[in-house]
Amino acid sequence: MLLWGGFGLGVRFLQLSIEKRPYFNRGSLWAWPLFAGVGGTFGYWLMGIEERQLAILGARRASILEKRARRKEVVEEES
Repeated sequence: MLLWGGFGLGVRFLQLSIEKRPYFNRGSLWAWPLFAGVGGTFGYWLMGIEERQLAILGARRASILEKRARRKEVVEEES
């Protein structure tokens, strides 16, 4: 999650670079933690998606392996 917070800070840095504005302007210092927080939240959300997808893929893989084992038993019984 720290990586994604750093990503948010990098986005803010890039934004200010494109606009050619000072990086640490007293009036806009509040935006740095905001961008870090948004980046961290985005990373946390992505990690949740990844965990759910890996769980679904693991269940699907187990189902396929079980199906192959049953098919192998049926083929061996017929032979």
